[in-house]
Amino acid sequence: MDQEVSRVELTEQAADLVRRLHASHGPLMFHQSGGCCDGSAPMCYPDGEFRTGGSDVLLAELEVEGVDRPVAFWMSRSQYEVWSHTRLIVDVVAGRGSGFSLEAPEGVRFLIRSRVVDG
Repeated sequence: MDQEVSRVELTEQAADLVRRLHASHGPLMFHQSGGCCDGSAPMCYPDGEFRTGGSDVLLAELEVEGVDRPVAFWMSRSQYEVWSHTRLIVDVVAGRGSGFSLEAPEGVRFLIRSRVVDG
């Protein structure tokens, strides 16, 4: 069986931030919704704080060195339908994101970069 390539990856800067957030807040999760404004950026929450359901897709359980549990990456089903042929790269940039995402007080925000993948 071929090893499936993850649909989501973290840059080293994003992994470093996840490690810091995990040390402060415990287990984490991401949710990428659709829409405008901050809805187009991945939001980081304490694991289980954002309620997922049938309108969400679990894209990955990210293994981050130094973090004892995988970090789930969820996406709204409608957003997934638009981005289903892309590989998502979670990065970090300077600037303030949503006040609901855990990195907001850090003066940085998570950002999605993408790359088209085959079928």
